[in-house]
Amino acid sequence: MTDQTRANRYTVLARREPVSQLLEIKRSEFIGYLQRVNSEEEARAFIESKRKQYHDARHVCSAFIIGADRQTQRSNDDGEPAGTAGIPMLQALLARRTLDATGQEVSDLSDICAVVVRYFGGIKLGAGGLVRAYTDAVVQTLDAAPLIPRQRLRLGQVEASYEQAGRLENDLRALGYRVLGTDYTDSAALIQLGVFDDAAHQAQTEKALAELTAGAGHISWGSSQWVDLT
Repeated sequence: MTDQTRANRYTVLARREPVSQLLEIKRSEFIGYLQRVNSEEEARAFIESKRKQYHDARHVCSAFIIGADRQTQRSNDDGEPAGTAGIPMLQALLARRTLDATGQEVSDLSDICAVVVRYFGGIKLGAGGLVRAYTDAVVQTLDAAPLIPRQRLRLGQVEASYEQAGRLENDLRALGYRVLGTDYTDSAALIQLGVFDDAAHQAQTEKALAELTAGAGHISWGSSQWVDLT
């Protein structure tokens, strides 16, 4: 059973490889990185890997958000004046707007770590300039990053005869249901479904299955899990 959260949907990076962008501001270089992470340990390991990669850089600042409810939030100025790097980076992540399932704008980006490496160019930017620079580094890297929704799905299993399985799979897909695969036993096919994890969607699925099978079909509900909606 997946951990219960208030949220049943949020936004993540679509790929596991880092996304990066380079900004030059008054001779200083700001190299932005974004990495998808599943835990605070993964985030800190990614930050440390960038510290080692850019061991000669003046600053390696960071921010990350973890969890469907965004319950873990951390930032680090790494020697920049307090509040001019890590917190603006974190705010840029928190403020990112995407569209939810109904087409409404939401701010729900999570499971993400941002790192901005700074090579000082000799011209001081001032506190306001640093805030803008670190914010822009994250925003522009986000602009280049593919984002997708991650949805908590309730798993269900439908038993069907071998003869019915293929047609029933196609009918379910045509109605927009996520068919996760089919297992075959000695006596029947077991169609695996993923349905949005709330009572209304489960009831809707049961009704649709009954209509497709003239009341003969039955779905056995199991645990829930998080799935990337690609």
